[in-house]
Amino acid sequence: MNRMNIVEARFIDRPNRFLGRVELNGTLVEAFIPNPGRMNELMIPGKRVYLRENAAVHRKTSYDMIAVDHEGLLISIDSNLPNKFMKRILSNKRLPMFKDYDHIKSEPPMYQGRFDFLLTGENSSIVIEIKSCTLVENNRAIFPDAPTIRGARHMKHLASALKDGVVNRAAVIFVIQRPDANVFSPNDPTDPQFGDNLREARKAGVEVIPILTELKDWDLKFLKILPYDLDYFLTSN
Repeated sequence: MNRMNIVEARFIDRPNRFLGRVELNGTLVEAFIPNPGRMNELMIPGKRVYLRENAAVHRKTSYDMIAVDHEGLLISIDSNLPNKFMKRILSNKRLPMFKDYDHIKSEPPMYQGRFDFLLTGENSSIVIEIKSCTLVENNRAIFPDAPTIRGARHMKHLASALKDGVVNRAAVIFVIQRPDANVFSPNDPTDPQFGDNLREARKAGVEVIPILTELKDWDLKFLKILPYDLDYFLTSN
């Protein structure tokens, strides 16, 4: 990404989930927020944010808000970036648990919807769903930060893909868009249905893979795979 397309601004407010207002060079400017999550811990008036200029003629806003400076930590909030990152990682075969494939198909249609990727090889077929995670509390990455009926449905469909023999492997990858987490858990207090569906999917054989990243040169950089505790909020009370 070209550094010259990135400008710094000060966050003012968020009239709706896809629109933010910022102060840019002393002027109030509207910016598109490419993330439907609540991000309450990040969308705080006065925070430094980073905007990417967008010259598309059909757009109502000239900028996309792509990152937030949160207590000195640069956090990506672009929910489109994880899929681009994963496409690159998969194309380069950077994940050791996925090796036996020759082709990558984006957005394969299944179960009246679409998953993010389908990997196929001579003896394997792997369906993958990607989830963007920006919420970290006490070094624990948690997802989602708002109820997601679609996300809960994806977990059921991943399990169905295995049960129905559509593929021989299925995985959900949580791309954590900040480097300050050391474990991942589903956010049961916010969305118990997603947590239940994720646990059921795991029991059915769906692989759970949390990937820690950091924003470097306005792109995600792979750091490591995190451990997970799917029962944390069920047993911590």
